[in-house]
Amino acid sequence: MPESTTSPQTARARRGRPRSGLRSLWKSPWFDIAAIIIVVVALMALFPSLFTHIDPRDCDLSKSRLGPEPGHLMGYDIQGCDYWSNIVYGARTSLEVGVYTAAISFVIALVAGSLAGYFGGVVDSVISWTSNVILGIPVGIASLVILYQFRSRTVWTIVFVLVLFSWAATMRYMRSSVMQVRNLEYIQAARGLGVGPWRILGSHVIPNAVTPLIVMTTLSVGAGMAAEAGFSILGVGLKLPAFSWGIQIALASQDGNWQIAPLLMFFPALMLGLTTLAFVVLGESLRDALDPKARR
Repeated sequence: MPESTTSPQTARARRGRPRSGLRSLWKSPWFDIAAIIIVVVALMALFPSLFTHIDPRDCDLSKSRLGPEPGHLMGYDIQGCDYWSNIVYGARTSLEVGVYTAAISFVIALVAGSLAGYFGGVVDSVISWTSNVILGIPVGIASLVILYQFRSRTVWTIVFVLVLFSWAATMRYMRSSVMQVRNLEYIQAARGLGVGPWRILGSHVIPNAVTPLIVMTTLSVGAGMAAEAGFSILGVGLKLPAFSWGIQIALASQDGNWQIAPLLMFFPALMLGLTTLAFVVLGESLRDALDPKARR
């Protein structure tokens, strides 16, 4: 008699596939490039002194918007500050916004999606109704209105607004995945053996349903970084004396500065674009590695 597709042996084999997929990630040159970019940006954020010994606040107005010269590879910004040091120190804020937003949204979506998908009923109705309300709000306009109410905006202000409108979409992915897993035979068998619902949820359902949420969370890091830049350009984001790539892009776009010194726009936009693209490639690679149906 053929072995049941939901036997313990098959379940272990199913869990083993993602491991083999993760090991194969390094065979992809695109994943390697994306990983290198993310590691370099993370090192910039954590240890900026490894990349520059120039204080980004050491400025000389007489050098405003001057181009590259020895010791100053990216030239000077509008205030005559070394632009490379601005790029390096700006990595921390930009990455913080993306990572904090993704991490907090992940936790909310994990908890809410698991509860809604597994227990159903009133719990599912309340959580799903709340997420539908969030998804029905024009995110761009609502974000601008909320941010405009704050006289001074910090990283956590930006993160709060982004999380407020981003958790609902990722929650729906988790809810859908949990609903697919909760009715599998080995879950029903665990119920028949008297295993409690919370233990089933934590030990069996969530580990087998969390893959789509991990992928979406990885993709959302870059989206959060791009959103921070967009808020700064629109005048409702972070302001000086903070450092971020979004602030640099916003300053370069004011009063035609980028036309006089195009590098002021090019360098932060390049760093932001490369980092965002790296997280997209990372997310797509993880999806292919963790989802057996996506691989041949």
